[in-house]
Amino acid sequence: MTTARNILLLHCHDLGRFLGAYEVPTVVSPHLDALAAQSALFEGAFATAPHCSPARASLFTGTYPQTNGVLGLTHDPFGWDLTDPSTHLAGRLRAAGYGTELIGVHHESRVLPDDVVAERLGFDRVRSGGDRDTVVERTVEALDRAAASDTPFYLQVGFHEPHRTPSKRDRPGVMGFLGDTVTADDSLGLGIPPYLKDDEGAREEIAELQGAVRHMDEGVGSILAHLDALDLSDDTLVVFTTDHGLALPRAKCTLYDPGLEVALMMRVPGRPDWRARRVEGQVSHVDVLPTLFELVGLPQPADGQGVSLVPVVEQDRPARTHTFGQLTHHIYYDPKRSVRSASHKLIVNFSNAPRAMDPTQSWIRRSLPADLGGSTIGSSPALELYDLARDPHERDNRALDPAYEGVRGELAAALLDWMRATGDPLLGAPPLQRRHQDALTALGDAAHDHGTQPLPGPSAPLCHSLADKAVASPRERETA
Repeated sequence: MTTARNILLLHCHDLGRFLGAYEVPTVVSPHLDALAAQSALFEGAFATAPHCSPARASLFTGTYPQTNGVLGLTHDPFGWDLTDPSTHLAGRLRAAGYGTELIGVHHESRVLPDDVVAERLGFDRVRSGGDRDTVVERTVEALDRAAASDTPFYLQVGFHEPHRTPSKRDRPGVMGFLGDTVTADDSLGLGIPPYLKDDEGAREEIAELQGAVRHMDEGVGSILAHLDALDLSDDTLVVFTTDHGLALPRAKCTLYDPGLEVALMMRVPGRPDWRARRVEGQVSHVDVLPTLFELVGLPQPADGQGVSLVPVVEQDRPARTHTFGQLTHHIYYDPKRSVRSASHKLIVNFSNAPRAMDPTQSWIRRSLPADLGGSTIGSSPALELYDLARDPHERDNRALDPAYEGVRGELAAALLDWMRATGDPLLGAPPLQRRHQDALTALGDAAHDHGTQPLPGPSAPLCHSLADKAVASPRERETA
């Protein structure tokens, strides 16, 4: 059964699940809340990485960063890139007869001139960059052209907001969320995430963040209203998601849930099971591409690593047993891997980097993690294990608790199998730090106790791109 043939994929930066539709009552997001009410909303959707480029590369290829090659940021001076740009969703859909266009954020492959990006990824047209109003204006133009054509379209629209944006209103040393056009919003109060200290600095940050989300939501509303005005809504599958979690301490750039959790909703005309549906259970961004292909009646790519969510929604089949996360290189080399079940999470830290990388792009942070005593100084243990039912905010590490030996072994075996299946370079890398080998040994021992084949000693050379990027300055800042 097929329904809508067009695909409008809307995405934004750094949102996590910070929306009214995800039961955050202080966020004003009426347009996305209305879309959610018409959609299947996935309550347990997770990114594959807690930062921009690797997360987006997974979303748009249906493969994990270790496989698609994007283990870090794609703009200079980092320069990570898709190993095979033809695996991008746009190229696959253009080969199937779609008109393809990108507007706004492009950060999933090497940042190059728009015409080069279009040729490499399979877009007919790319117009990257722009603030909310520019993105809306260009999207309206693209929809007008699509309405005049008989060709099905794939339109990929990325909002920069609510990413942190420099502003003359920022205090020295701080980068907030307002830029030059956003107004802070505390009209419904302030929802301070439980992983932050609830103090004046956090309240200032959250008011700005809520304003940025409201600002972005208005842009989504303008695009969806124009889709309706052109009578395209009944023939267009609409997806909304974000890249990863909020740009707050202990969220973005960590493998804790606040770094990996994402909003994900899909409005699918003509398929009643997808309307006004809240889907429980874990799903991953790598599942979006195969889901879209099934919904529009295209064969599944043979090289994908996700699974279609159509049976989950339409046949009530169980969602994923595990979701996986990874961080390798953001502004410095900090390799971590994680596996999450419905009830527990295991994180393996392969370096002695600080416990939580700073995602605020600020020299002076206004908000601080609630569990780190106001500081991120100190390195992570090799293994972290959290009982999510008892400890949903991941504060009580049970990795060394004998009572959790069974669940630790089960998760370690699942993580090790995934790392092997994705060709993870960490498995064959000679350690750049003693911690790397210690973490690898701990992971292998835990998995072996569960009956998994032990790991060999490190022998394969580390890929040059990892080694080169391991020495980048920790004060270099993401710009997109």
